[in-house]
Amino acid sequence: MTELRIATRRSPLALRQAESVRERLASVGVASRLVAVETSGDRRLDVPLAAMGGQGVFAAEVQRAVIAGEADIAVHSAKDLPSTSPEGLVLACVSERRDPADALVGRSLAGLGPGATVATGSPRRRALLLERRPDLNVVGLRGNMATRLASVGRDGIDAVVAAMAALERLGATDLVAERLDPTWFVPQVGQGALALETRAADGAVLEQLEPMNDHDAFAALSAERAFLAQLGAGCSIPAGALAHAEGGALSIAGVMIGVDGVTSVRATRQGTDPLAVGAALARHLRDERHGAELPGWEP
Repeated sequence: MTELRIATRRSPLALRQAESVRERLASVGVASRLVAVETSGDRRLDVPLAAMGGQGVFAAEVQRAVIAGEADIAVHSAKDLPSTSPEGLVLACVSERRDPADALVGRSLAGLGPGATVATGSPRRRALLLERRPDLNVVGLRGNMATRLASVGRDGIDAVVAAMAALERLGATDLVAERLDPTWFVPQVGQGALALETRAADGAVLEQLEPMNDHDAFAALSAERAFLAQLGAGCSIPAGALAHAEGGALSIAGVMIGVDGVTSVRATRQGTDPLAVGAALARHLRDERHGAELPGWEP
């Protein structure tokens, strides 16, 4: 076949991730090249993500490039993906998953004094910080990773929250003041995973991607996306889930939290069917634990 075209966001981190996919493809004998796409989420840095529609703002244009035949594969940070793929596309593989945890850059949680300012653009991160430290001043933040990291120490910002996986991929883990334990600071669905989409009808590309698929990571991501789909939520609502799969067994932990961080509901589920387990956890938190009644959630 001719070389595969890999659609990706233009941000430095996205390009680094897509390049790692290109190198993985080369290792299994598949030639490829990158097709950089500017997304609405990258263009409009003055608008909060929730006001722009949440996760899809970093994925829609990249997905459209594949649907339109301008590229063969879309590479995403899985946390940027909506819970379902658009018509005509399919989640083909998860090429890798790194540390799914969040981290504080600047100061550790214990090192932040009363009223200290922490910046994040994520309602989930904001609510979880306030749950543990209601005295903090949590402010919004947009921009690529370099811009966000550079904001520490400016305009009164004492710390920012970033994904461990992003810091790992950029070789910036030396900036980590504290890795936030994902058992309480539950990550965004898909955090740390690289997800590849292609056209559902393109069997040749699906076959070429199969050797790259981490089947346990794919199962874990499938459970987390089923959780998000059942909630009907995206990154604009404070919820998180983290699944682990191994040898056909799967466990998933999830949280729904009020936007003010005062009240949360948490639970875990185990099973073998990722879609069923993820959806069951969401229903349990939303309906049986009354998560839909939390501040900021619509019943």
